[in-house]
Amino acid sequence: MSPLRVAVVGAGPAGLYAAGHLLAPKEGTYLRGRLRQIVTREIEVDLYDRLPVLGGLVRYGVAPDHGEKKLVLDSLGRILDNPRFRFFGGVRVGTDVRTEELLDWYDAVIIAVGASGDSVPGIPGATLPGAFAAREFIAWYNAHPDSAELPVRLDSERVVIVGNGNVAMDVARVLSLPTDVLRATDIAGHALDALAGSKLREVRVLGRRGGADGAFNNPELEELGELPGVDVTCTGFENTGDDGQFGTDRKLATLADYAGRPSTDAERKIVLSFCASPVEILGSDRVEGVRIERNDLVKDPSTGRVEAVGSGEFEEVPAGMVIFATGYFGTPVEGLPFDESRGVIPNDEGSVVGVPGGYVTGWIKRGPRGIIGTNKKCSRDTVIRLLADADAGLLPTGGTLGADEVRARVRDRVPEVVELDAWRRIEASELERGKAAGRSRDKFARVDDMLAAGGVQ
Repeated sequence: MSPLRVAVVGAGPAGLYAAGHLLAPKEGTYLRGRLRQIVTREIEVDLYDRLPVLGGLVRYGVAPDHGEKKLVLDSLGRILDNPRFRFFGGVRVGTDVRTEELLDWYDAVIIAVGASGDSVPGIPGATLPGAFAAREFIAWYNAHPDSAELPVRLDSERVVIVGNGNVAMDVARVLSLPTDVLRATDIAGHALDALAGSKLREVRVLGRRGGADGAFNNPELEELGELPGVDVTCTGFENTGDDGQFGTDRKLATLADYAGRPSTDAERKIVLSFCASPVEILGSDRVEGVRIERNDLVKDPSTGRVEAVGSGEFEEVPAGMVIFATGYFGTPVEGLPFDESRGVIPNDEGSVVGVPGGYVTGWIKRGPRGIIGTNKKCSRDTVIRLLADADAGLLPTGGTLGADEVRARVRDRVPEVVELDAWRRIEASELERGKAAGRSRDKFARVDDMLAAGGVQ
């Protein structure tokens, strides 16, 4: 029997987990609490990404001071050393190679491109220079090539973050950490320089509901209180929302502690403002402030749900930058259906609706929710569906190309394609640069520099 040939598009955690499940670890895969072998045939996997490097959200979305969350990449060895695995980096699916072509070349294609768009409130001034989506700001300080030239100016004393989930906590923490702490991490060099010269003194984080409904997790909230040289306080957090939620007591205890802390006149300050919504970003040529409305929490008698309702009381807060940490949103993939309201590719247990041989995993499958590890189960379930379809003869396998023919076609389209040997050279160069600078890694922020380090130019 010929091997089943599968393309995975997207080299972030969802795509890497999918490749790992397809390549059948000897110990099996956890399913319903037990290790089971879900793969009973030989499979070959080609992983595509538009950038020359592996990692996706792990490389470009995790805060630089949270290196432990990047350890998932350490498990790559088993996948990368498998002779049935290949990497084609720097290939733009939808441009260099059309999705329809991949579906012809392979028995199956798994799309794992994440959510590369943003959910930003449509308030006046939201497009002023100095207003950024958290996704692009995080990419800026993580050296993503798309955001390396982001016009970030830290020449004012206050930044306002809209939203109070874990992403907002990450941004607030990175903005407030001493430069000496960040210098040891893999933060982008341009971001380190900008933060070192920052005039920032206060980060204000806005949440439209009360403290009981804060979107952050407790560890991320508590970590703020441990930052060296940073005062943390909060307003409007009182528990006037729903009671009895898991973790609520712990949240409120932490917030009460922050509210009661005396000021130490620290160099930096984080203010968690609850029951507060931005209604306008102020400024003419750039962000100069935020107009904030205080909210009342009112229970809807028909549903019993507590809603945040504007009180008509406003405050204008000077600020030089606004970051919208209000959610990621998926974007369409060329040649595939798309649900505009949810930002996902319509699917049935991971199988793309109306596209034989097409599958999805990760945020483009389920929406931008869950942690990095959530993608392991998500990808496993998609792989199980794919394998069941293969066993049932539902995959369009008639025109599948061999590995050598695919490689020749890819190299014809993208002569500077980055394969595993070149990626390893990029990795080694970044680590060596970091070692020389006393850092964990010094990432390249330009694709041309990656290609040069990989020896493919």
